[in-house]
Amino acid sequence: MNDITPHAAEIVAAHAGRFGTVMPPPVQFRSEHPVYRAAKLACMTLGFIDADAECLACAWHAQSVRTGRFDARAWPDAPADFGMGAFPPGARSDAFAPCPERLGLYAVLPDAAWVGRMARAGVPTVQLRFKSADAGAIDREVAAAVQAVQGTGARLFINDHWRAAIAAGAYGVHLGQEDLEALAPDDLRRIRAAGLRLGVSTHGYAEMVRADTVSPSYIAMGAVFPTTLKQMATAPQGVARLDAYARLLRGYPQVAIGGIDAERLPAVLATGVGSAAMVRALIAADDPEAMAARLNAAIAAAH
Repeated sequence: MNDITPHAAEIVAAHAGRFGTVMPPPVQFRSEHPVYRAAKLACMTLGFIDADAECLACAWHAQSVRTGRFDARAWPDAPADFGMGAFPPGARSDAFAPCPERLGLYAVLPDAAWVGRMARAGVPTVQLRFKSADAGAIDREVAAAVQAVQGTGARLFINDHWRAAIAAGAYGVHLGQEDLEALAPDDLRRIRAAGLRLGVSTHGYAEMVRADTVSPSYIAMGAVFPTTLKQMATAPQGVARLDAYARLLRGYPQVAIGGIDAERLPAVLATGVGSAAMVRALIAADDPEAMAARLNAAIAAAH
């Protein structure tokens, strides 16, 4: 087998300035191809977890086969090299209903009262993230949120509660990876047949590739920065990774999420994502309506 160390060192040297480096754990290889092995070692040295390094290594191998050469500087960003479906995703036969490429300011909110408040403040995309074990309370809150956005022009996504979202006539539903995995094929068909838009959370390459298999309406990427709102299984992704993700997912509406505020927003938008999701930056603001206006203006100026 060829020595993989020189190619791995070339990749690290070319991209360490963007991603930084760590001491990698022992690397498990699933192929003997030298480009694959060099890329996996390099990507783990650049701080990617095993599942994401595996995706990148396979993509780098596919890219080298497609182009006929190895290029350490060419970070993979062709969907086909990752085994993803045909692009644009909206043209696929199994695609969910489309939503705008740029969803703008995306407010993630705890209840219907907040949903109505931010919709009336001009936030173009809102999500109800209502946590309860009471099915009746969930149904009432989802219905109230749908009613709260009437006449505002805001697009309402319901986090997790897709059955209630269908029943209430919401614009769309947002699912995390575990929620997506828990759905049966018939459940996905029900959501699609109801005309709901589907957004999916992702936290790296492996989850983006998984999300792509269901051809959602948009893909959310995060957490970009540290967040105290929920326990994250993965470390903050950072703007450099967000930029790489956005390049791979061009063709999808993209939402960045996690620790974003007014100060961090310009760097996020510079990656080309069409939407930034915010929670605390709005609900913890002294004047949420004024903050919404400020953030809307910043996003409009950037786009």
